[in-house]
Amino acid sequence: MPLVNNKVGDECTVGTDEALADGKALVGSLIKVVACYRHLASCVGGCTDSLQLRDELRQTREKAQMLAVSICSHLTSHLRNKSVPEGQRKEMELLWVAFSSSLELLHVDMCKVFHVAEIFSLANTDTLVQTGLQGGGSEVAARALSLPDLNRAQSPTLPAGLESQERSTMEQEISRIDHMIDDMEMKVNVMRWMVEPHGPQNADLLSSTDSASLALVSVDEEQPGHQPLCQRSQIFVLLLMFAVVLVAATLSVCIVFFS
Repeated sequence: MPLVNNKVGDECTVGTDEALADGKALVGSLIKVVACYRHLASCVGGCTDSLQLRDELRQTREKAQMLAVSICSHLTSHLRNKSVPEGQRKEMELLWVAFSSSLELLHVDMCKVFHVAEIFSLANTDTLVQTGLQGGGSEVAARALSLPDLNRAQSPTLPAGLESQERSTMEQEISRIDHMIDDMEMKVNVMRWMVEPHGPQNADLLSSTDSASLALVSVDEEQPGHQPLCQRSQIFVLLLMFAVVLVAATLSVCIVFFS
């Protein structure tokens, strides 16, 4: 009878669980940062566009790229490891799909910011679109970057050559993200359409619908005085429809007999 070293197996399982937890934390952080970047990117070219917004975009972009490099190295090493248990491997594949999708969204938003910033220059603020929005995304960016505050005094004038330098840097970063996406597909062969999500289908939609239904029920229970009003309105509508049908039938009969 072959001997099995259970201690080594347990240590391997514990190590895989820790790696899975680290991967979930990293991917979760990346999703928040990418969502923050998308929120800030929607303000470029609008009336809230400023040097502070461009600096927040730069910091958020750098944070997202730093997380992307760490996640790519972390998930690649574990997905290429054949000794990872099947359950943990499926979880890793789910993280890989979430990571690659977030990276593609970041790439799209970076391209959008690059082209919009090229059209709307901060050197001429009169060309900015008056969207009616007020305030910036400093609070959102601060939460995504885990910083206490990003509000600080900005230079009232645009430094010479800053926008051209920023465009050159963004072009390099976009190319780097594009290369990372291609490199990921070469290193790990995870078919997105083959990865099955866990949990019930449409769980978020059902939970939101249930919560909305419960809210409506609670409102109805708290305000019982509205029920008689609704019932009277329905009865009035039914009587009105019956009267219209009766008048129409009477007119039809009259037309038939007197024609």
